[in-house]
Amino acid sequence: MNILFIMYDQLRFDYLSCAGHPHLHTPNFDRVAERGVRFTNAYVQSPICGASRMSFYTGRYVSSHGAQWNGFPLRVGEVTLGDHLRALGMDCWLLGKTHMKADAKGMERLGLAPDSMIGARQADCGFDAWARDDGLWGSGPDGDYDQKRSPYNEYLKARGYDGDNPWADYANAGVSDGEIASGWMFMNADKPANIREEDSETPWLTSETIRFVDQAKGPWCAHVSFIKPHWPYIVPAPYHDMYGHNQIQPPLRHPVELDDPHPVLGAYHDARVAQAFQRDEVRDKVIPAYMGLIKQCDDQLGRLLDHLEATGQMDDTMIVLTSDHGDYLGDHWLGEKDFFHEASVKIPMIICDPRTSADATRGTTCDALVEGIDLAATFVEAAGGAVPDHIIEGRSLMPWLRGEAPKDWRQFVISEYDYSVTPRAEALGVQPRDARMMMVFDGRWKLIHFEGGFRPMLFDLETDPHEFADLGDDPAYQAQVDRLYDCLGQWGRRMAQRVTMSDDDVRAARGRSMRRGILPFLADGSEVPEELTVKYRGPARQVHAKTPMAKEESHDV
Repeated sequence: MNILFIMYDQLRFDYLSCAGHPHLHTPNFDRVAERGVRFTNAYVQSPICGASRMSFYTGRYVSSHGAQWNGFPLRVGEVTLGDHLRALGMDCWLLGKTHMKADAKGMERLGLAPDSMIGARQADCGFDAWARDDGLWGSGPDGDYDQKRSPYNEYLKARGYDGDNPWADYANAGVSDGEIASGWMFMNADKPANIREEDSETPWLTSETIRFVDQAKGPWCAHVSFIKPHWPYIVPAPYHDMYGHNQIQPPLRHPVELDDPHPVLGAYHDARVAQAFQRDEVRDKVIPAYMGLIKQCDDQLGRLLDHLEATGQMDDTMIVLTSDHGDYLGDHWLGEKDFFHEASVKIPMIICDPRTSADATRGTTCDALVEGIDLAATFVEAAGGAVPDHIIEGRSLMPWLRGEAPKDWRQFVISEYDYSVTPRAEALGVQPRDARMMMVFDGRWKLIHFEGGFRPMLFDLETDPHEFADLGDDPAYQAQVDRLYDCLGQWGRRMAQRVTMSDDDVRAARGRSMRRGILPFLADGSEVPEELTVKYRGPARQVHAKTPMAKEESHDV
């Protein structure tokens, strides 16, 4: 069986018709959901691209792999999805974005050449790259944001788009009075991107995926990672004006959230992106474009699904649809992601397993608490392997796909966020090592802990599903705060770093040294079986030691 692991960047969990969006019709997402299981309580391990993706690709929590923000290198030697799957005979390929930065210092220290196979895999997060394109090709006074090669820019140039950076000039810009209307400016979001629709980013990567599938020899895992609907929020015709103001969902925000907010949340309210999305005219421009980008993603997903069906590959390909985090779009007076409300930290997750063992769950939903790191474990089991749970911290979702409910399933989910490199840390006067927060959520109660001496936040999603009322400083809820801190402590005590020895390895090692002749702490040898001391018993064959003189001889001397 093959695995088609599709990730959409910054796709909200509730912007799909199968998830209940009233105006955005996504028949191809729905098509996969009808053939599989839609997980309704899936959470990322960090609401920021890089850290979240490194958790997906390693199956480990952020504080375990250490790449805690965009541009933080994933340390050399971290075991990845590609390592696990290749050991099981499955190739693992990348098409699109990883947002991974290589640990160049670590590679140099170990003598790993970047142009070697192992060096390239280290630099591409364990994948073999078919067409890696991280999708943000900004250029400013200090140079380019991304120093890597852009296959997409090369494609655009070959298609006749001029300039050094057609990604910025055409794919992510419109035209106004003959001038470039850059998608970096929200007020240009209603303009059609100045590009032929078939040449825009999502169709391009879909074409690359079809090209990959047509030549691939299985079994394979293909991680197809789209940059959209991530900003710049601009989309080519006809998607730019498919949705109007009457189809914009009202923002989930309440004035009480601005009334003496938690200091860290208040700092995020003051951020430039939040200030922009607090303006109705920005939401009116951006959200229809965001919906258009999703609609284009859905249409291109349909194109890919049709190709799999036409070539007879649908029946032997597991399909996974998910995202690396959500998008506030003005909810809670915020924009972007970077915090732990549902709009940011909860993601869509749909899995279609074509095998007959999953027939009983087709077209169903599962409300178990699942995490992004569970996909790595799921793929290992789907590929026929045993999950190395001393390395992968997620849990396989295969039982849920088979209609089996594990009795010992997790009782809470965890997400972490390191904001040390952001202006918020400086504004709050927090040292880099303390500019961290983490969420623990049990399905009803959500606790957000902050390092740096700040009080926690607490939400009751049963009585306050929109997360407006912060109960973290209300003494009436101290018992819930204490209980969730116990959960956080339980998680913090997990065995996370013994990655070179599995539990089976440990069990096999017990007593091994004794059977190899290391017998410390024995009083007379009777404490252990005779076979362990047989090498140390029997007549002395030679005597080289000095023997003590008899008493009378010593006295005479």
